Amino acid sequence: MKSIKLLLGFALIATLFTACYTDDVYVSNNNPPPPPSISLNQLLNSYELWYVDINETIGYGQTPFLQMAFTISFRNGTLYANNNLVGIGSQGNGFGIPVGNYDAYETILDVYHLIDGFETFDVYQINTNTIELYNPYNDTSYFLRGYQRSNFDYDFVFYDNIHYFLQEYEAWEKTYTSLAGEINEFDNENYLQFLAGGNDSEFRSSQDYNIGNPENIYWDYTGVYGVGNTNNMYLKTLTLNYDYYGNEYFDLRVINDARIELFHSSSGTTYEFTGRGYIQFMKNEEGKKTEKPKIRKFKNRKKENPRESSRD
Repeated sequence: MKSIKLLLGFALIATLFTACYTDDVYVSNNNPPPPPSISLNQLLNSYELWYVDINETIGYGQTPFLQMAFTISFRNGTLYANNNLVGIGSQGNGFGIPVGNYDAYETILDVYHLIDGFETFDVYQINTNTIELYNPYNDTSYFLRGYQRSNFDYDFVFYDNIHYFLQEYEAWEKTYTSLAGEINEFDNENYLQFLAGGNDSEFRSSQDYNIGNPENIYWDYTGVYGVGNTNNMYLKTLTLNYDYYGNEYFDLRVINDARIELFHSSSGTTYEFTGRGYIQFMKNEEGKKTEKPKIRKFKNRKKENPRESSRD
């Protein structure tokens, strides 16, 4: 009995000594005690926007609503997403549109998407503003970075993904041609369309004129296009490959959410195109799934191999 009491006495003394030592360390180094752990709900709500860094994705599967979203937000059980670049930063006060509901418990996130249905994820905190969403059903991990709306760079996301912006209208109608510039073959092209879906690099062009409904446009040509960067974030290059007719090269500027400027470098002509038939990705005005889903892909930039021949 004495030996038991003696051992307990030593244990109590050791505990008190350790506590005092620990307190002394915090005081001497002016370090606060470690913060208490937070729940998954608190973690998801600690940032207003979670940027889906699509190029950090690990795995070969796809979770459609994450492939489609630039940002997602968790707000009192409702899941919001910025699926479109048109209106990003203003649509839904910066949150985007509601796309479903969610439930967060322990380290599990369950999402009930309005179109894609149920998805479940294991959630891991990578650092103070990065989380990993692991989908066990397709063995794929998505990495999300947290931001507040006040410090999120909407412009960077917009201009870094211009090729998706071009896909957000059913057609682009030529609405201005400058007087300056030489006559060239592209003067005859009045509509452009940048296709979303299976092949993210396809475009179509038409010489139709004054078509009210984009669905009635007759597309004369289908080819591939590429968008490139310059030293200026707000200036891009656009290449339209007309196959044996040769390539058309432009400087691409965005005037606003519905109008772009194309400067044709070889002729010195400036064109403006206006978007017709805005596509809200996820659902249309009737609440039905869009016919042209935008699935963001890993960036796989292929080197251009421009043809030197020109159109006859």
